[in-house]
Amino acid sequence: MKSGFATLVGRPNVGKSTLLNTILGQKVSITSPVAQTTRNQVRGVLNRPDVQVVFVDTPGIHKPRTLLGERLNDRATDAIGGVDLTILVLDATAPIGKGDRFVARLLSRESFCVVNKVDAASRSEVLKQLQLAAEFDASAYFPVSARSGAGVEALVDSIASRMPEGPQLYPDDMVTDVPEAFWVAELVREQLLAVTREEVPHSIACRVTEWEWPRIRCEILVERDSQKGIVIGKGGEVLKQVGVLARAQLPDGVFLELFVKVDRNWQSRPKALERLGY
Repeated sequence: MKSGFATLVGRPNVGKSTLLNTILGQKVSITSPVAQTTRNQVRGVLNRPDVQVVFVDTPGIHKPRTLLGERLNDRATDAIGGVDLTILVLDATAPIGKGDRFVARLLSRESFCVVNKVDAASRSEVLKQLQLAAEFDASAYFPVSARSGAGVEALVDSIASRMPEGPQLYPDDMVTDVPEAFWVAELVREQLLAVTREEVPHSIACRVTEWEWPRIRCEILVERDSQKGIVIGKGGEVLKQVGVLARAQLPDGVFLELFVKVDRNWQSRPKALERLGY
């Protein structure tokens, strides 16, 4: 038996969470086109007859503007040490920049490099990106599309082959160790990001405050009164739409209550971040 940990790292919006979901064949990490959607380390477990790989999805490493941003970077870099393999994820459709090079410098030469989103780039663009990525001196390079699944099987086979001998770390039926309450709050935040688009994404936080199954109360925090109006929407339409979309991903019969609260400058207040688990 082989088992080990593999961490996905990279800049925001390179597709780490989508890649993890594709590898596992089910959704364990929320996704959106908005940068910094992932705010926590999310573990997903891949089980094969002779190997178990525990993948760690991480927040995108970026230049922080708030205390929250600093803590997200800390969570990402913390996930690099002490794992069996690190996987640098790049975007085939975006230039390799300072952010990519900064992340690459944190990794060892044993790391893998994945060029993602090849479905959205031409063959020549992908080849150029792979040539540029050669400067990172990774041990292996993989062009993939997390969205279509192209190239993912070869990547997973190679990751599995790198795992050391060891015991099974999680039960066969466990795909993620994310707590249910955290997952519900994440689903609500994912739909808020989709519905409100770029109006208030970084100012939104969600947490479950009551759990009496099947009744769940989820609190949505924003930083300003104007943002509260955007999240609720005219006649409550935005909040209603978010509730419908989130419930569609939960078991039948769940009664999900959504409440919006203003918590001024929560992204920069240590106590507020701690309450939210950041």
